[in-house]
Amino acid sequence: MLRNIEDLDCNCKELLNLLSSYDVSMRYEAIDLVNKIYHSNHELHLQLLVILLDRYDNHQIAMNIVDGIMFELLLKSENSNIYPEIVKYLPTGIIKLKSDCGIDYLPLQKLLLAKKFQDADALTHVLLCKLSQKLGNHSRQWLYFTDVVRLPCIDLHTIDQLWQVHSEGLFGLSAQKRIWLSTNSDWEKFWAKIGWKVNNVSCRYPQEFTWDTNAPAGHLPLFNQLRGVQVLAALFDHPAF
Repeated sequence: MLRNIEDLDCNCKELLNLLSSYDVSMRYEAIDLVNKIYHSNHELHLQLLVILLDRYDNHQIAMNIVDGIMFELLLKSENSNIYPEIVKYLPTGIIKLKSDCGIDYLPLQKLLLAKKFQDADALTHVLLCKLSQKLGNHSRQWLYFTDVVRLPCIDLHTIDQLWQVHSEGLFGLSAQKRIWLSTNSDWEKFWAKIGWKVNNVSCRYPQEFTWDTNAPAGHLPLFNQLRGVQVLAALFDHPAF
């Protein structure tokens, strides 16, 4: 397999340069270029994989939504050389599944990759409770806001990155926090903006929530606002975000 960045074609080099100086304002330009390369020639799929692996191997780089789109497209590639290389070099995906507490995040990665957002939402809460149980020596199946401060940054980053990268940046706690701040921390405006309340009425779980990327930004993962805002406020105040 080609692994030399210098051998990339001109469009792939342009993509690599875009990603090297990436910020959110470049998102759509980079995504358009990924799609242009992917749909132009099956042989170029290997070059997209070279870019992805080069970025994955660089520990200074945080994988972003463009990397996520590349990865998900390559998994569908009709180029027979691609899938074996992904299995070999990216067996657990493009997000390094780090945990300070020995939590296995691969099941969450698989659900998000498959766009099974309702199942991923339920598992996210199970994983947060597992973290809290390990650190707080309890067996509760729910979070108190006082549990949140003990949750490790590394684990929260892993969970958030998985949600972000596999939803094209639509979902995740960091997305929710940005929206909350954009409302001047007004919870009622926040609920409406992320689609947890409609006409000032809380949505009923699960049928009135949207379990795909047609949802408003920040719609997932869910937290029970009927119990108050303390858990979510504590998460937004966590140093991980």
